[in-house]
Amino acid sequence: MSGTHTNVPSVLAADLPTPVVADEHERCPVTDTLRRIGDKWSVLVLVLLGRRRYRFNDLHRSIDGISQRMLTRTLRVLEEDGLVVREVFPTVPPGVEYGLTPLGRGLLDPLSALADWAVEHHGAVNSARRRYRQSTVDGTGPGD
Repeated sequence: MSGTHTNVPSVLAADLPTPVVADEHERCPVTDTLRRIGDKWSVLVLVLLGRRRYRFNDLHRSIDGISQRMLTRTLRVLEEDGLVVREVFPTVPPGVEYGLTPLGRGLLDPLSALADWAVEHHGAVNSARRRYRQSTVDGTGPGD
């Protein structure tokens, strides 16, 4: 961020074309990252691995409702992105542990900021949703 944009969030200080070109939006690193971590399980897996390393079955038992297949897919995507490391130990059967890479650890602070915002504003967001839904039911909704 330049000196002329002090106290301005970087997402607002960034130059955006008008209109925003769909192809550019698709190639945007922010769009890509949010798409990758914005699925149902990735943030939870990252948070758990941020606390300690896990063997696959321990991690699976730590997340109610996730199938082995989905956990495997989630771990592979996070490993592909360089956020998670899979370490195989030469035992019989082979032992495997998952942990965060330095890149993955670096994501914990921004995730924490987002989580803090979500917890702090959860009530306000839910109230806004209720007001919106009610306004669409009684005909006083947006655009009326």
